[in-house]
Amino acid sequence: MASNVSDPAGGRRPVIGLTTYLERAVQGVWDVRASFLPQQYFDAVTASGGVAVLLPPQPSAKAAAEVVLDGLDGLILTGGLDVQPELYGAERHPLTDPARADRDEWELALLAGARERGMPVFGICRGLQLINVAYGGTLHQHLPEALGTERYKIGGGVFAENTVDVDAETTLAGLIGAGPYTVHSYHHQGVDRLGEGLVVTARTDDGLVQAFEAPGDDYLVAVQWHPEENSADRRLFLGLVAAADAYAALHRGVAA
Repeated sequence: MASNVSDPAGGRRPVIGLTTYLERAVQGVWDVRASFLPQQYFDAVTASGGVAVLLPPQPSAKAAAEVVLDGLDGLILTGGLDVQPELYGAERHPLTDPARADRDEWELALLAGARERGMPVFGICRGLQLINVAYGGTLHQHLPEALGTERYKIGGGVFAENTVDVDAETTLAGLIGAGPYTVHSYHHQGVDRLGEGLVVTARTDDGLVQAFEAPGDDYLVAVQWHPEENSADRRLFLGLVAAADAYAALHRGVAA
């Protein structure tokens, strides 16, 4: 297994933005909305040599995204509640999560801005689904109905373990190797129609897309599982941080 230690070139640690919700938080006498993201995400970034910055939804998403992206070297679209089915022209399934339009709009703006800049992007679970929708794809809204299995979400905050098969000669294989790979799953939706221009890089044995990437020089990797839950293997985060380090060297004059 590759090392979980990263030492970015030039001594400057790449700045990685991680998307979040605004959620109710209670602490002492305070009951307020706050930026929320499980610690595992930013632990994975900092352990891989990056500096983690939380990105809650902002008003005037497109304009705000342009300002925020000026300070980033890489972007992670994190996990969370379901993407609005209205964004891909589908009727809402009864078990689809309530709409979170603020986060959808914010993440779509960040993704568009990052892609325009050639900034490295890593999608995790919901992040993969949002990227697929942004590229014109669609989602299965409830996998137990679509595939007849609950193997991807056993509930109760317990991550299911599944085995994916990683395709050789892909960016993903370059990070974690080709062939079988055990992952942590917690989702009830998944890719139906793949977005235009995306290339599948891993599937499970039932055919469900478990990872994809965008071809070309710009780094875009997305996985349906939760790599932040595997503290023994940071290779996907190391890959994103390394790509962000290269982006900083090219766009910010940081010595590589």
